[in-house]
Amino acid sequence: MKLVILGSGTSTGIPMVGCRCPVCSSSDQHDKRSRTSLMVETGGRTIIVDTSTDLRQQALREGIERIDAVLFTHAHSDHVNGIDDLRGFHFIHRTIVPCYGDDATVSAIVARFPYIFKGLEVEGYAPLMEAHTIDGPFELFGCRITPVPLKHGHLSATGYRFNNAAYLTDCSEIPDSSLQLLEGLELLIIDALRYTPHENHFNIDEALKVIAAIGPKRAVLTHLTHEVSHSDSTKLPAGSEFAYDGLTFEL
Repeated sequence: MKLVILGSGTSTGIPMVGCRCPVCSSSDQHDKRSRTSLMVETGGRTIIVDTSTDLRQQALREGIERIDAVLFTHAHSDHVNGIDDLRGFHFIHRTIVPCYGDDATVSAIVARFPYIFKGLEVEGYAPLMEAHTIDGPFELFGCRITPVPLKHGHLSATGYRFNNAAYLTDCSEIPDSSLQLLEGLELLIIDALRYTPHENHFNIDEALKVIAAIGPKRAVLTHLTHEVSHSDSTKLPAGSEFAYDGLTFEL
């Protein structure tokens, strides 16, 4: 199984428009962060987590030739607004891609993008996706996927465990029942927005406390703002690091 960080940045992307701070002005390519997303390759198939606003650029960068399934964490714009970029894959493969998420997330996405699921014949839009609501573990392409319910401020979001790797983006709290789903991880990718507190996201200190409690072999902090320079990775505890676009794991 291969996992690739498609995007490691917060909702604005980095550099942020109009900003000339040291991170936004950085020449380090690790500080060029597109909107948060993940790719999982398993059983010869490609799964992506969220259709980020930057999906087209991410797919071109990583040479993605097809997408076989999409998992949605929640319905915020930076995680879904690249959904139209699935059209290019459809033109080539003519397949309707299954997507998965909790009931609230799937309902919101279907309501916002009805033509993606129903088509719009009069304007030449074919259906691109088929929606599936999940409430427990399921299998895709030989990989066991476990939804991990999360708190995202006052809202809910879904993280995902893929065998012994977990991806928990956009969260400010992990319920005790979800912590039990995260035992024995080789890899944990977790939301760690910035150094200062935020009501809807773990900051770096909070994420590090969660990492210490879960105890994965390797931990990667993602969904980063321009408060965070990639060079600060050297200040993190052993076994933890900052994500960057294109970071790849073979498990």
